[in-house]
Amino acid sequence: MPAADLVLTDARVRTLDPARPEATAVAVKDGLIVAVGGEPDVQDWCGPGTETVGLAGATLTPGLVDSHSHPVWGLEMSTGLDLSAVRDLDALRAALAGADRNEGWITAWGLDHNAFGGRPVDRALIEDAVAGAPAFIRLYDGHSALASGAALDAAQITGRRTFAQRSEIVCDADGRLTGHLIEHAAMELVGARVPRPSYAERRARLGELLSAMAATGLTGAHVMDLGGDALELLRAAEETDDLPVRLLLAPWCMPGADTAGLDELVALQKEAGRLWRVGGVKFFMDGTVEGGTAWLEHADCHGQGTEAFWPDPAAYTGAVRHLHEAGVRTATHAIGDAAVRHVLDTVASLGPSGRLRHRIEHIETVPGDQIARFAERGVIASMQPPHTAYTRADHTDEWSKRLGGERAVPRLALPRPARCRRRPGPRLGLAHRPLRRTPGPGHRPCPARRRRGRPRADRPDGAGGLHHARGGARRASRPSRAASSRACGPTWRPSAWTRWRHRPTRWHRRPYA
Repeated sequence: MPAADLVLTDARVRTLDPARPEATAVAVKDGLIVAVGGEPDVQDWCGPGTETVGLAGATLTPGLVDSHSHPVWGLEMSTGLDLSAVRDLDALRAALAGADRNEGWITAWGLDHNAFGGRPVDRALIEDAVAGAPAFIRLYDGHSALASGAALDAAQITGRRTFAQRSEIVCDADGRLTGHLIEHAAMELVGARVPRPSYAERRARLGELLSAMAATGLTGAHVMDLGGDALELLRAAEETDDLPVRLLLAPWCMPGADTAGLDELVALQKEAGRLWRVGGVKFFMDGTVEGGTAWLEHADCHGQGTEAFWPDPAAYTGAVRHLHEAGVRTATHAIGDAAVRHVLDTVASLGPSGRLRHRIEHIETVPGDQIARFAERGVIASMQPPHTAYTRADHTDEWSKRLGGERAVPRLALPRPARCRRRPGPRLGLAHRPLRRTPGPGHRPCPARRRRGRPRADRPDGAGGLHHARGGARRASRPSRAASSRACGPTWRPSAWTRWRHRPTRWHRRPYA
């Protein structure tokens, strides 16, 4: 073979190849892995211009693909004061009282529903702390927000409104605005008035965020949004250098989309850069359990959760069919059991051509009789285990209380690895924990991923991977045999590799969207 650009030696290489699970050296040419082997092979790979890097026994694994992320929308979602550490109302009021103002506004994000201690989300609980300032607080699920009275006035909100999607401006029994805004259309009324960071600031933050994602071991990510000036930001980022991770983006399709709107989404699939491309469309079939907008087969403890995000679920099915016939893959947010069932029914109606082309995101509640349908119909289950961080063992959290009884007890069981080889189970995609992650001191990505090159932009089409850090020391999470099996686990793409160093890290929360 031609001489490599880069050779990594003295490594503990985990290949995920059953025929050769371990190696000690890797060769890279034009940004792609071209050979994996041992120290005796190194001399054959090297030429006059080859760079050789000894890894001193560090572990090297195939790069991981995050199956559900929001690095672009996340720039907006994480603007202002971070409230993810707030646990009760006293801490919330104290944080808001000391918050910085941006053009007079207080913006905050990451607030846990559990901080309200079971009380209804109401601006009356924070008005004294914000002292009359317009305040806009995004809750951690990304599907609800709390606005102060001044913020409601700035958005000229005086009462309830009707939306094309399942969205609500909440009023109490007397018709008073509580400031609780549920789902995207209602939130955007105030969100559009909030001062935004400058374009230059957002471009810089995007570069920092993607670099931090790469430092965790991610080489690709499925981005479940494409709004605003996202394409402009990505093009600008590639003007100066390659992106540190490959991105596969899915624009949203919201209720009310007509044929012309669907055709626009089809046309968007042609957009691409060197290391990013548009590939798929994101739907919402419901919201969240805590917000009362998950579509459930039986109402929650407050009598809520019996409506779909699409007021006419048949219109959703028609939109998915239109995109499917145009060759476009879809990913649908479905948390409630009724939402999951409807998406499964929709994919089933597409026939055999729908296999392994459509995904369901989150799947927090699912009827037991529906689990097997994921494998039968070839529907990819994109799940986020870190969402369990918002539940409590004693079921006193908002998610558990709203569902109540047996519904709050997880019962999802996946096939054992031995059985999985005999009978393929559902394809799984997993998202890693943070909305963003700040690397510890001295951490940097492997040179194989920092070198300029032309890794293929169409590679982040696998199902994704999961890794973790414990006790301040980062290490690769060794996948099980089931996970590495093509028949039943995530699709691992060893086109890029990551070096794991032992450095402390800090985690930040991820929204549900």
